[in-house]
Amino acid sequence: MSQLSFKGHTVIVTGAGGGLGKTYSLLYASRGANVVVNDVSQAAAQKVVDQITQAGGKAVVNTSSVTDGEAVVKTALDAFGGVTILINNAGILRDKGFRNMTDQEFDQVLQVHLKGAYSCTKAVWGIFRKQKFGRIVNTSSAAGLYGNFGQANYSAAKMGLVAFTKTLAREGAKYNINATAIAPIAASPMTETVMPPELLKHIQPEFIAPFVAAVTHPDGPDANGKVFELGAGYVAEIRWERSKGAIFKTDASFTPSAVKEKWSVITDFSNPDYPQSVTDFDHEAVLETARKLPPNPQSTPEVRFDSKTVIITGAGQGLGRAYALMYGRLGANVVVNDVSEKGANAVVDEIIKAGGKAVAAVSSAEDGDAIVKVALEKFGGVHVLIANAGILRDKSFAAMTEPEWDAVLAVHLRGTYKCAKAVWPIFLKQKYGRIVTTASQVGIYGNFGQANYSTAKAAILGMTRSLAIEGKKYGIIANTIAPSAGTAMTSTVWPQEMVNAFKPDYIAPIVGFLSSEANTETSGKLFEIMGGWAAQTRWQRAGGHGFPVNKPLTPEAVISKWDIITNFDDGRATHPSTTQESFQQLAENFSNVENSDPYADPEDSELVAKAKKNVPESVEFSYADKDVILYNLSIGATEKERQWTFEGDEEFSALPTFGVIPQFQASGGISLDWLPNYNPAKLLHGEQYLAIKAPIPTSGNLVNEARIVEVLDKGKAAAVTSVVETKDKDTGKVIFENQSTVFIRGAGGFGGKRAGKDRGAATAANTPPQRKPDAVVEEKTLSQQAALYRLNGDLNPLHILPEFAAVGGFDKPILHGLCFFGFAGKHVFKSFGPYKDVKARFAGVVYPGETLVTEMWKEVQCPDEICK
Repeated sequence: MSQLSFKGHTVIVTGAGGGLGKTYSLLYASRGANVVVNDVSQAAAQKVVDQITQAGGKAVVNTSSVTDGEAVVKTALDAFGGVTILINNAGILRDKGFRNMTDQEFDQVLQVHLKGAYSCTKAVWGIFRKQKFGRIVNTSSAAGLYGNFGQANYSAAKMGLVAFTKTLAREGAKYNINATAIAPIAASPMTETVMPPELLKHIQPEFIAPFVAAVTHPDGPDANGKVFELGAGYVAEIRWERSKGAIFKTDASFTPSAVKEKWSVITDFSNPDYPQSVTDFDHEAVLETARKLPPNPQSTPEVRFDSKTVIITGAGQGLGRAYALMYGRLGANVVVNDVSEKGANAVVDEIIKAGGKAVAAVSSAEDGDAIVKVALEKFGGVHVLIANAGILRDKSFAAMTEPEWDAVLAVHLRGTYKCAKAVWPIFLKQKYGRIVTTASQVGIYGNFGQANYSTAKAAILGMTRSLAIEGKKYGIIANTIAPSAGTAMTSTVWPQEMVNAFKPDYIAPIVGFLSSEANTETSGKLFEIMGGWAAQTRWQRAGGHGFPVNKPLTPEAVISKWDIITNFDDGRATHPSTTQESFQQLAENFSNVENSDPYADPEDSELVAKAKKNVPESVEFSYADKDVILYNLSIGATEKERQWTFEGDEEFSALPTFGVIPQFQASGGISLDWLPNYNPAKLLHGEQYLAIKAPIPTSGNLVNEARIVEVLDKGKAAAVTSVVETKDKDTGKVIFENQSTVFIRGAGGFGGKRAGKDRGAATAANTPPQRKPDAVVEEKTLSQQAALYRLNGDLNPLHILPEFAAVGGFDKPILHGLCFFGFAGKHVFKSFGPYKDVKARFAGVVYPGETLVTEMWKEVQCPDEICK
């Protein structure tokens, strides 16, 4: 495919002073984009901008905090008049064990990663909607997907961005706004603080940026709402996989003991589903099935909570109340937390009247210490935390206000953090604890109008998984549920019949088992629960594709492997559940080294393979105006064609086939004496392909790099094809590519392969059409034409010495094939204008003084010609 261009696009990259952000900025600028380089470090951002502008690109600095998205976007509007792409990349680390993590360290990470992404996205959203185009990439992490030790804050932020992305994708689709989440691993100033140097060298950001460019291009693949893991040249999509789960009869027999009895069914992934939205579930069928079931069998001994103290936040009504009443019935001491004193006390009274023990803790869930203090003062300890408190502030992202975003994140995420933080030292000391946190199907799949809620719920999942990892050695188990139940909160968005059918009581038994002593193994997991049905949900990763680590990755290469990157059905899909398992497949790609010799061929004989390894030294070629004139004259240009023969002419230029001249010495320097019975007098020029890769300078310093491409054993002869790349010595830009095939009579029989491979235009047959030529040019060569052409650097005596020509079986010296190749190329140029490449097959010899006839056909802007 042609190279993707971002000309006309303006890209904002946050955190672009180094690492991934810098690499994104450089790549976008190199592809023609205007780039806003955002970083809090003025010096770092300016250095990136200078690098871009010195290379001819366009970029400006912005040093605003990402939490001031309006200021970031204003820079783009002021400098470039618009914005089309946003890369939310800015981030910080404040890694610390959960026991020692401060509120400030938790808040700072969420502020930069989550609030920053929200603020910048909010600032571009109206622009994207109005212009009906926008691309957003949010940066998650394996720590967010799977949790990680010492990164509860970071894991929360990074998982939150996944659901934020999925919700943006749903809301933006009708406006051609696409949002994609990536979980990259790459060397950066941030990761350098936590990763060893030997690892960092394998995970360069240059393996991430091409993917991001590919998914943000208007013609890129569909990555809307999708999540990808990538690093070290490996790329794979991940998606949610859900077990079929178990359905329980929703009567008094639906207890934690019944859940324990069917736990293996809940976690059975033998016939999974792959839901993509909250609606991918037949809730009515579940309810109907549940009603028809017999009473649920119970495990023994009964799951109970005698002598255990359970804290439940948001327990004044709805789910929290159902949990509290269940724990009270099963012997627990229950701490009923709610901001409503009336609601909390009412539930406490219900528990006590039923013979249970309970106390109210009236406070915000963000005051975890106060809640735990009530538990300690009343019951002397705490063993279980059910983080349930929540609010809704649903609005479309376009209409959502910053206070509405902040309020939902505070109650759900920060409240869960503060309560977990308050119980953590107690759990560590007693080497026992159970935590159940509350996510939502919206947090798993995203949902229109709930960017704040979905983000908060997913963030809770990321944090909980980190707590499960940190708590494992201390007997602390932490899990997350995504319940759907009719409550005061959901009644604002659900129809009343659904509220009535999905009672909170149908969620409580799952929570009870997960938080009990009976659960000794399940931790860090996610469960969807609704109407008597419960299932486990986990990540599935496509087999993905590993690109060679010794070859620069390009957006075009990513797109070429898109079907593999996103293929979950080829038998290679995996189910990583930890950052270590996730990294394993990336690490396996460290050794994915593409053969450093692109011309190596397993079909080659040992003789040929050895010859290909002999790489000639590069050959320099310098030329000036007179050399161009000499070439033009040697292929028939006249004194009247001053654009080719007078250096002072305004249109002075080299004829296109001049491209064969700089490579003469390089191609002629390829040794062929390794062939059996090699005789240079028996060498014939068979084919020539010339590709003109850039405008031809009329003077310059070039470098030629030659290699053997292919060697065929034709029995009585050998066919050797070589390639020469001619580059500008100063810039390295390729000006010409020549592929030459020569036949050496009598040099075959060495056991090599007989048929060549398709090399595109270089091997195309180009059979002339079955009609009269569209143009015909005749031109008589000079008797001294061969001698004149030799002045271009042709050192073959076959073209000047009669005795040497006689050894080759010719009556007299012949004209160099590239000489009449040049005549034919000139005829095409004069008849049809400029061309990008030209190929010739030499079917006979031409003697100086003979007349050349070039017959030409023009088809699909590509002339075919025969010169004879």
